[in-house]
Amino acid sequence: MVEVPTIAQGHDRQSNRLLLAVGIVGTAFCLRLVFASLSLRLPEIVSATGLQPWQVGVLTTLPVLCLGLCAPLTPLLARRWGIERSLFGALFFIALGTGLRALGPVWALFSFSLLAGGAIAVANVLLPTLVKRDFQDRTALLTGTYVTAISGGAALAAAITVPVEVMLGGGWRTGLSIWAVPALGALLLWWPQLRSKGGRGVDVVLPVVGLWRDPLAWSVALFMGLQSALAFCVLGWLAPILRERGLDAVTAGLVVSVLIVVQLATSLTVPSIATRRPGQKLIAVLLSVSATAGLLGLLLAPLTQVWLWAVLQGLAQGGLFSLALTMVLLRSPDSHVASHLSGMAQSVGYIPAALAPLGVGLLHQWTGGFDAVAGLVVLIGFGLVVTGMVAGRSTLVTARTTAVFAREPAEA
Repeated sequence: MVEVPTIAQGHDRQSNRLLLAVGIVGTAFCLRLVFASLSLRLPEIVSATGLQPWQVGVLTTLPVLCLGLCAPLTPLLARRWGIERSLFGALFFIALGTGLRALGPVWALFSFSLLAGGAIAVANVLLPTLVKRDFQDRTALLTGTYVTAISGGAALAAAITVPVEVMLGGGWRTGLSIWAVPALGALLLWWPQLRSKGGRGVDVVLPVVGLWRDPLAWSVALFMGLQSALAFCVLGWLAPILRERGLDAVTAGLVVSVLIVVQLATSLTVPSIATRRPGQKLIAVLLSVSATAGLLGLLLAPLTQVWLWAVLQGLAQGGLFSLALTMVLLRSPDSHVASHLSGMAQSVGYIPAALAPLGVGLLHQWTGGFDAVAGLVVLIGFGLVVTGMVAGRSTLVTARTTAVFAREPAEA
């Protein structure tokens, strides 16, 4: 006898989907707080700790590098514990690393920043997988929404870190540590998902073959990494650059915040536009050129034009990020391949994303200014155009899942 779903069961499924969507968005909100809050307080951190320029470069680079180094481990974690439990654990360590990074000696600043970066890597890989698995009918909407949440969290951190630490009567250590609070809130949002049992967390970890030999997969990965390189240059260095050019800390933070806030418009709209087209080459090229031009304007143009260039760069950067995540889904035939392609994109892609902020720091140290950074930005922009034209083709990666069944996730 075939069991007919009741109205109550239908409501339960809708409620579960809504809770899952809220958990995804809440998790996404926490994924850039560590980076945005750190960059704004770099001058104060250097003054208080006596960090050398190369150490500042390492501090801004290592957490980003963790995003790439830890990404390949994520499918193994999901296979052992399930997606929901793995994400809950990632949020716990994001909160722990964010809260403790500034409360001890300098080694704690580095160590707990690395811990937070590694946990963010796990969440970065698994969120697109959940969208592909459970929201096939709402891919563009949910991708746009959670990318918007990522940008919104970064914008909020850039805008209110200094005012909140002043209100609380603390220094830079307070300003860095307060961003553990949203991660703790996201843990509460994610708690209902820990009831997931059985196969829901297992599908994603099926092995795939042929992915690392696929040129299209490499193009998607490099496009993801190069757009992230621009993004982390902005998050890690734009505030110090603008302060060195003559803006005060609050104004520099507001510029970065406005740049990130305007990303919300393209974060929401670009996935919808991209999924309606067979290919995304034209979108990729337009966004790449605009993001590069905007950052060059912030580096070189008169400060009277800073808001114009911030808006241009922010609109293009938000579109690039959401387009990169959307192309991971569009180029994948199923959620299994999407999970591994997401891991590959972040493993390969976050290497240039980590090296770019380090390059900015080294160029500043060698030349005594930021003008030379313009050449690095142009190089990144050229790479974005090339990889975007390949990754935007209307085709799928050739990788396929194998007939190997993952074991059940561990019981709580």
